[in-house]
Amino acid sequence: MDSQETRTFTTMLDQQMSQKLAKRGIGLADVLVRQLSVQQQGQALAKQMQSGALAIGADANTAQGSAGAARLVRDADTMSTDGAASASASTSASGITGSARSTSDAGKPAHVRAFQDKLADAAEAAEQVTGVPAKFMLGQAALETGWGKRVIRNQDGSSSNNLFGIKAGPGWKGKVATAVTTEYVNGKPHARVEKFRSYASHADAFKDYAKMLSNNPRYEKVLAHGGDAATFAHGLQRAGYATDPQYAAKLSRIIKHSLA
Repeated sequence: MDSQETRTFTTMLDQQMSQKLAKRGIGLADVLVRQLSVQQQGQALAKQMQSGALAIGADANTAQGSAGAARLVRDADTMSTDGAASASASTSASGITGSARSTSDAGKPAHVRAFQDKLADAAEAAEQVTGVPAKFMLGQAALETGWGKRVIRNQDGSSSNNLFGIKAGPGWKGKVATAVTTEYVNGKPHARVEKFRSYASHADAFKDYAKMLSNNPRYEKVLAHGGDAATFAHGLQRAGYATDPQYAAKLSRIIKHSLA
């Protein structure tokens, strides 16, 4: 059977099969589409599960964050500093308890536990001064810095340790860090370059934050009624701490869910 004629007809048969395959294929493309579709569905489901676990706090406002991140307006130097006005408020809130270390840490994401453990001592010290639960202040620091990942930087690249987005007004005598921020004016975001306070440590940031809350009459009601997360968050927003219309809702969500 091995002759010139059989080789000729075999070649013709190969050509004919090639033409048929070129027109119809053998279904390999369909198989690949089905397999890839299953993989993509699995990946999408995994991303949904992951985003559901990390959604709270991922929407944190930052001083150097994206253009859509909300920046806060609170220059402590432009406010009155009458300590006597808030002394009674701090006393009435002294019965509020809220440890920065929760007993349910095992169920929290690693980045939340690390953030909480790192700042717990400073937050608890600030609680003694203000009467505001340490957990509430940790939630605000998380919202401001994206769980510590986007703290404002000094010019040399080092951390400013500014956990609460407090601006550096004319009365501030310490170091200053400059950052692009987003302010909301009449509900619309506007990018601006602002100066922020720079601290030597996280503990100093908490101390300055506690001093600002305690010495400014505009936060008197916040200290007097700060036992509830939602009341605390909305009180800060009403007092002018934030310009983001959703700030109170975001802060309440972090305190109630991420730090619960």
